[in-house]
Amino acid sequence: MTTMLSYAMLGQTGARQLVSRTRGRFMRDSRCFSATAAHWNSSASPAANQKTPSYSYIIVGAGSAGCVLANRLTEDAHESVLLLEAGPKDMLLGSLRLSWKIHMPAALTYNLCDDKYNWYYHTLPQAHMDNRVMYWPRGRVWGGSSSLNAMVYIRGHAEDYNRWQREGAEGWDYEHCLPYFRKAQCHELGEDRYRGGSGPLHVSRGRTNHPLHKAFIEAGQQAGYPFTDDMNGYQQEGLGWMDMTIYKGKRWSTASAYLRPVLGRPNLKTEVHCLTTKILFDGNRAVGVEYTQDGQKKRVFADKEVILSGGAINSPHLLMLSGVGNADDLKQLGIPVVQHLPGVGSNLQDHLELYVQQQCTQPISLYKSQKPFHMVKIGLEWLTLFTGYGATAHLESGGFIRSRPHVSHPDIQFHFLPSQVIDHGRVASKMEAYQVHVGPMRSTSIGWMKLKSSNPLDHPILQPNYLSNDIDVWEFRESVKLSREIFAQKAFDPFRGPEVQPGPQVESDADIDAFVRQKADSAYHPSCTCKMGAPSDPMAVVDSNARILGVERLRVVDASIMPSIVSGNLNAPTIMMAEKAADIIRCRPALVDPGVPVYQPPTLDTQR
Repeated sequence: MTTMLSYAMLGQTGARQLVSRTRGRFMRDSRCFSATAAHWNSSASPAANQKTPSYSYIIVGAGSAGCVLANRLTEDAHESVLLLEAGPKDMLLGSLRLSWKIHMPAALTYNLCDDKYNWYYHTLPQAHMDNRVMYWPRGRVWGGSSSLNAMVYIRGHAEDYNRWQREGAEGWDYEHCLPYFRKAQCHELGEDRYRGGSGPLHVSRGRTNHPLHKAFIEAGQQAGYPFTDDMNGYQQEGLGWMDMTIYKGKRWSTASAYLRPVLGRPNLKTEVHCLTTKILFDGNRAVGVEYTQDGQKKRVFADKEVILSGGAINSPHLLMLSGVGNADDLKQLGIPVVQHLPGVGSNLQDHLELYVQQQCTQPISLYKSQKPFHMVKIGLEWLTLFTGYGATAHLESGGFIRSRPHVSHPDIQFHFLPSQVIDHGRVASKMEAYQVHVGPMRSTSIGWMKLKSSNPLDHPILQPNYLSNDIDVWEFRESVKLSREIFAQKAFDPFRGPEVQPGPQVESDADIDAFVRQKADSAYHPSCTCKMGAPSDPMAVVDSNARILGVERLRVVDASIMPSIVSGNLNAPTIMMAEKAADIIRCRPALVDPGVPVYQPPTLDTQR
């Protein structure tokens, strides 16, 4: 229960129902207009009649974004929402305790390593990583990947969002995004200009006070890096204590924060175990979806919009299955083309990471906690009190640094863990050890995904093209060297044993590069496959209002619409994007915090 693993992610697919229909408002070309259910049911499709279920909005995916949208859109009592999820609910017989593999923070590797709540994706063999096939877990359950991830709450750097604005995502700069981070958040340390104090998403700070966490933060300062008291606030750069989506000892997924509290609303209907197989179109207008549930094919219609929140793999996958994508690829599979958008499935970006591991000379790591007797004790304490070692994911310290001079903001991230992880946690720890998860944040290697076939049950082909550019190889080499330098500081003297990984035999640049090829793995942050951009961008898929270009009444809201990957974990940004998109859909004025200050290093002439 205390075996640890990597972090943050995104959502997948879930659903519920209502009876009455009313007139509603939509966003189109930045204007709002009206439409009636009667009009839709008469014109949408021969299959659409008054007996066919119809809702204001259909949301495909009850994950990190879908749960947020279901909550916010049903705040308007005259609107109805159907939320479709391919996986199950996140509770067993209505109990969190019975679903302890999801809700106990320390148990996270159980679901990361099987396919019960997990799409269990794999990539093509990676040519620049010894032809290894990489494992990509993605959530298939209420909460999506926020029900599987390591609960690390990281927003990314302000400059990531300013870059989005420059890349064509108008209105998505930091000043327009920070208010939505705050709106979502309820931070246990209270509200300030950067933190929210009354949102649904509870965020806490690490509280184990483990001596190895303290040593890591102190060692970072000894190596010349600043301490930051809030890497999601004014100053990302530096090392410090991390925020986590854990509340009262339990995982606080978007299902916990946004969905389950509003299940009683009469205008929200949820369906689980239903695989959405096709978006239904009337010409180029989305009118509903088709899905399978309990072996039956079903159709449901949207009076206003269909919203895809399946995540960076499932949303483009469904678009392509429905005829929205690269026309040449679709024709080869016999899929009728609704809209030629070559950017669908392109621009795939992810974070790679690896573990630098050191043996610990004192019996204070989590090694003993992973023995059966101690696991039972930890589990019983959590089941009865929601406290103890089961109530944290143990990734409680970390930080961000710059890899070299003249880099404007941090491009390397650390997560420190007072334990050893082997093979995604699928192999038990073998010794008293500690490790740092480290990797570059803005790699230049760009990948793609395509349909394997027109069968919705076939997983798509995933090609991230890891380490295909020399600069990415160099950044990883520096990540290893800089991690070793921190572990060599005086703060670790009482604990430092022999280096376990890469190992003392790995010294030269060529040795380090070989180690990276053998051991680096996904940090589980696939994104950017339906990029947001200006309509003039030939690879853009959605506009700044998250609407699919060239198609009416169809949006995508999840990590796939990021124009480029952010410098950090993806769960917090995905929740922010859904909060902001909900205001756009509801025609509400955008929140903005003009002139919010952001830390700048004293000089860029040095690396630290």
